[in-house]
Amino acid sequence: MKNKDKFLEAQKYIPGGVNSPVRAFGSVGSDPLIIDKGEREFIYDIDGNEYIDYVLSWGPLIFGHCDKDIENAVINTAKKGLSFGAPCLLETELAKLVLSKFPHLDKIRFVSSGTEATMSAIRLARGYSKKDGIIKFEGCYHGHSDGLLVKAGSGATTFGYSSSLGVPNDIVKNTHLAKYNDLNSVEECFKNADIGVIIVEPIAGNMGLVPGSDEFLNGLRKICDEKGAVLIFDEVMSGFRASATGSYGLNKIKADIVTFGKVIGGGMPCAAYAGKGEIMNLISPLGGVYQAGTLSGNPVAMAAGLASLNKIYADENLFINLENKSKFITQAMQEAAKENGIPLQTDVRGSMWGFFFNENPVTNYTQALKSDTDRFAKFHFEMLKRGIYLAPSQFETCFVCEPLSQASLDKTAQAIKESFKALWVIKVKR
Repeated sequence: MKNKDKFLEAQKYIPGGVNSPVRAFGSVGSDPLIIDKGEREFIYDIDGNEYIDYVLSWGPLIFGHCDKDIENAVINTAKKGLSFGAPCLLETELAKLVLSKFPHLDKIRFVSSGTEATMSAIRLARGYSKKDGIIKFEGCYHGHSDGLLVKAGSGATTFGYSSSLGVPNDIVKNTHLAKYNDLNSVEECFKNADIGVIIVEPIAGNMGLVPGSDEFLNGLRKICDEKGAVLIFDEVMSGFRASATGSYGLNKIKADIVTFGKVIGGGMPCAAYAGKGEIMNLISPLGGVYQAGTLSGNPVAMAAGLASLNKIYADENLFINLENKSKFITQAMQEAAKENGIPLQTDVRGSMWGFFFNENPVTNYTQALKSDTDRFAKFHFEMLKRGIYLAPSQFETCFVCEPLSQASLDKTAQAIKESFKALWVIKVKR
């Protein structure tokens, strides 16, 4: 098989054979597929096998692979130049489109990755609040910048310490950890440190799909107002995925700064952070908060983003249809789980869906970690055998795309039924 041989070859030249760790399939105990091409809801590996894709490049491809409108926008723009390192009209056009949908956001700055967006947003928020302390939440991922690679110490109010080699503890000493969906843990952090920033995924996607409750998110807004702290919503994943305006479309909670990524680039490397004018005006060249990027706002990424967002806003029924597809899948999972006596939790937010092999509902990272990862690995294997490509980790979110057909949904439901039956057989053999 070409897949196995080519992955072995990749490991000789690329650390782990991959350019992002989760792609290595380590948490499911197998080797990754080497992808040759994609079309609509399908991807094809180098052995010619077809799979229904629920990863979709980890979220960006809301219109599936090789969408003609996005593809044509990229091709036509690329013919005029890939990058200028200078202003282009497409930057302003995309900025106007995004800001027109968020009444609480006045200005936006484009960057090239979600990590870059959150890193820059935190620097800006610190510059505005004039306080070094930040709060992040256990299980929320905001990219791989040094100050955010932390794990819990002896309690939520302790200083964070590095969860990666190469990150000095001095770098993360101002990062405090709180428990997701728990306002009391946030209040404790404020009692023990000079906090100027809270960053949170309003719909967490990197501990599996775990939405923040309205009570929790409104509480964060109130605490920031009372304490003079800046509230950042990291919507790199949920922006333009949970709804046409991300979490804002569901709860109308106004963060001071919002980070965007994935869908905003239509499959090209693109992200952004946006906020109130008085905050955004602190960014260089207007203010003293420095941030720059050679490929930021490059015309090809801007064109892809415009094509993607214009398609989203042209279809008022898009997210109704996407949510129905997500619910079709999770309902099939619930039915199969009940039939085979397997504990399962599911959730849906628009085009995002997730599941845990867990006895109890999951509202935070501690609860997520109690999920049965061995069972997940077996389920992932069984689904892959049947042509269904899922994220290779219990602690990731799945996505649907607009071209996903009823035939593919029916095939997915059948694969779910057969895979849960296989899990039941494995359980009995134990």
